[in-house]
Amino acid sequence: MASIRIRMTNKRRKALVGTAFISPWIIGFFIFALRPMIYSLYLSFQKVKVTPLGIKTNYVGWDNYKYAFVSDTTFVEKVLHYLREMALNVPIIVTFSLIIALLINQKIKMRGIFRTIFFLPVIITSGPVINELLSQGVTNIPNIESYSMFEMVKQSLTPAVANPIMYLFKQIIMVLWFSGVQILIFLAGLQKVDHSLYEAARIDGASPWEAFWKLTLPMLMPLVLVNFIYTIVYISTFALNEIIVMIKDNMFNTTTGFGYATAIAWIYFVLIAIVLAIWSLLLRTRKS
Repeated sequence: MASIRIRMTNKRRKALVGTAFISPWIIGFFIFALRPMIYSLYLSFQKVKVTPLGIKTNYVGWDNYKYAFVSDTTFVEKVLHYLREMALNVPIIVTFSLIIALLINQKIKMRGIFRTIFFLPVIITSGPVINELLSQGVTNIPNIESYSMFEMVKQSLTPAVANPIMYLFKQIIMVLWFSGVQILIFLAGLQKVDHSLYEAARIDGASPWEAFWKLTLPMLMPLVLVNFIYTIVYISTFALNEIIVMIKDNMFNTTTGFGYATAIAWIYFVLIAIVLAIWSLLLRTRKS
């Protein structure tokens, strides 16, 4: 009984420590974010007009949501396009981050410099900077469409599959640009792995490849889930995301306005929540 009591006490203590770390975010959310979210949900059921005298609303029920799916074909098209991009980009970003973390976790010279180089894009990828880089073509590989690989992809695959793959190759630098934080998370996990486990595996005759699949990857699975969630949220809220841009454009559109903009924002929010739930379920099942 005493051991159970101590274990419960330790569990409660860890829970309190975790709550203390996230409490600033929780407090900030309730003070600054909860009320605007509720108000935006209210506006999504309204026809909103901004006048010199203030905001005037007229209740329209589900009309804004119906318009998004039935009348506004651009929104549905952009959502489907974004989901295809996410299905390709997110696994590649996480896989690339894991590979780079494994490489720079080795005992090599100038390891700190390499870590800085891979994290540097995170510091400079603000909206205006990325926008300028995109306009100058820095994030694309020059003349990549002239490579024979593109023709092979076009001829051997259907357009529904080939177009996302071609987009991925065109934007490969942009995709890899989002890997800095994920690399650091994987590095933190790798540095906490007990090296005696690798020594025991080596004594038992396990190859480095077997040690990765049987030791490294299972121990990093919680961080894989964290990185998947972080990558999806980061890409989904990126300032130049085409759906985010569409929401901003509709805010000041005289035809649609704030009401429709908040409606598609909530549709987008629910969609991303569903995607996160699916990925979490898949990765937790894989972990178990």
